[in-house]
Amino acid sequence: MELATILTFIVYLVGMLVIGVVAYRLTSNLSDYVLGGRRLGGSVAALSAGASDMSSWLLLGLPGAMYLGGMGEIWIAVGLAIGAYLNWQFVAARLRTYTKVANDSITLPDFLENRFHDKSKVLRMISALLILVFFAFYTSSGLVGGALLFEASFGMTYTQALWIGAIVIISYTFLGGFLAVSWTDFFQGILMFLALIIVPLVAISSMGGWSETVNAVGAIDPAYLDAFQGATFIGVISLLAWGLGYFGQPHIITRFMAVKSVKEIPKARAVGMTWMVLALFGAIFTGFVGIAYFSANGPGGQALAEGSHETLFIMFTQVLFNPWVAGFLLAAILSAIMSTIDSQLLVSSSALAEDMYKGYIRKEASEKELVWVGRIGVVVIALVAILLATILRARFSN
Repeated sequence: MELATILTFIVYLVGMLVIGVVAYRLTSNLSDYVLGGRRLGGSVAALSAGASDMSSWLLLGLPGAMYLGGMGEIWIAVGLAIGAYLNWQFVAARLRTYTKVANDSITLPDFLENRFHDKSKVLRMISALLILVFFAFYTSSGLVGGALLFEASFGMTYTQALWIGAIVIISYTFLGGFLAVSWTDFFQGILMFLALIIVPLVAISSMGGWSETVNAVGAIDPAYLDAFQGATFIGVISLLAWGLGYFGQPHIITRFMAVKSVKEIPKARAVGMTWMVLALFGAIFTGFVGIAYFSANGPGGQALAEGSHETLFIMFTQVLFNPWVAGFLLAAILSAIMSTIDSQLLVSSSALAEDMYKGYIRKEASEKELVWVGRIGVVVIALVAILLATILRARFSN
């Protein structure tokens, strides 16, 4: 890899750590650490929610799906956009209001217990355990993705790549908590957005324009142009139903709880939905133009190797851009991965500190003690995720 690309990566990673250090100085109690003291602006909350939601799927998975299936895969994006809008419209303001009214709940398990007056604490325990168990696996899958990106980009071993990526994420999450996660997600969201606008525009331009791109795709197979080709009613509904997942993802809806005022919600919704729709279109067009670009008659000269369709975005960065820009675009992929992992780590550590440690072990624990339990929780949960990532890699490699 070019030195310029490596330097771009290093600058990006150092920038994330600097944000963590700054946020550390703004964190004084558990509410600050797990919810940013409920002082997020609408734009930060919106981009943080979007970036933590999409992960590398937006830059790798969706373009790869479009490359394989053409416009028939667009229903996934439509369903996600609808689900995200409904989440902002019907959940955001209500959750922000009720978490404050319900004894100033700062975690979702805490809110469920207070909202439904559960004296048995069963709701708190079950929801906290579900977050801890399933987010450990979710986090490990993100670490695997980041390690594979480092491995492929820099020629590292998988283990080296896994630990380098994990150390950076753990460091700024450990130090700055929710504010660090939200602000890094904000900048990562901007990076992802720019990458998803730049890559398809340059790729389409290299094909001679939009009409030429559509004609080239149609010449390969007209079915690629038809969103209803091979579709069934149940199949379309199933793809649209992806959007239903938004209503229960803790690392997304905690952003609603952290907005500084209900009055910020309309602004956040507008910013978040604009970001999401344009980013989804960028991913869709990246995959669509890839069909024509990487074909026997296209500039790519040949189709992507079987099973490597998810590398489409990476391939475009290598063939269309100079090393400095390529480094920026590859950092966008890492941004997508990191923005999800850090949010999941923080939600998990919040459940450990507020819902389990304070709820069951030390009810009179001080704020400083709880913050450190949360920080230690970030490290412990990350180590469990690293162990799972190592085991999964070894298992599937064999």
